[in-house]
Amino acid sequence: QADPEIWGRHAPVLFPIVGKLKDNRYNFNGNIYCLNQHGFARDRAFETVEKADDYILFRLLSSGETRQVYPFEFELQIRYQIEAKSVVVSYTVDNTGSGDMYFSLGAHPGFNCPVLSGEKLEDYYLEFEVNENIDTYLLEKGLLSDKRLRFLKDEKTIPLSRELFANDAVILEGLKSSSISIKNRKAARSVTVEFKGFPYMGIWSKPEGAPFVCIEPWYGISDTTDSSGDLERKKGIMKIQKGEKFECSFRITVY
Repeated sequence: QADPEIWGRHAPVLFPIVGKLKDNRYNFNGNIYCLNQHGFARDRAFETVEKADDYILFRLLSSGETRQVYPFEFELQIRYQIEAKSVVVSYTVDNTGSGDMYFSLGAHPGFNCPVLSGEKLEDYYLEFEVNENIDTYLLEKGLLSDKRLRFLKDEKTIPLSRELFANDAVILEGLKSSSISIKNRKAARSVTVEFKGFPYMGIWSKPEGAPFVCIEPWYGISDTTDSSGDLERKKGIMKIQKGEKFECSFRITVY
């Protein structure tokens, strides 16, 4: 619930980077720019463009202030649509500048877990859509190291525990699954996040006992420990040409 004593956010928007930059900076066209983890969008006030009983549309425009840290003209729109027991979150990134635009984009929704008093995190587990054989990246000060740790071995479920997040977020690349559910061993209730097309997935909570778990679909990822800082060659970076748009969406369903 965005308790500042635990985690003062709900579902931040990660743009124009996802994760952390090496030394919190990058190079583009011979210039050096500084950006903190996950970029600036999560700390900006979005303008309301449209709203109705079942949806609302926001946008964020580039400005003189954003150009100081990110030298591109853009319009970022986010639409939240209620459909029965689901919320569909849709993103549109519009390159309104005169050249190629480089960016990353990600979601970071947090879910109460455990939900009810008397429950504990260990009563819950993650269920992937299909069996997976996949490693998680190991982070060094927020950057991707060259080390991996086996996360799933021909299986689709993993228990939730504080130990799971002892080394920061679980970061997965190349999942076969297009959905992950948080399920309760003792009750039928669950929440499912569908993220078809997203190349990266982050799963995170604070290991100190915070009552939430984040399921994070990403188009982008942290720098590697040996990153050159060149934005055009950054791992996971997206590129759209002048006048082009990039669109993606994910769905949250509560059962």
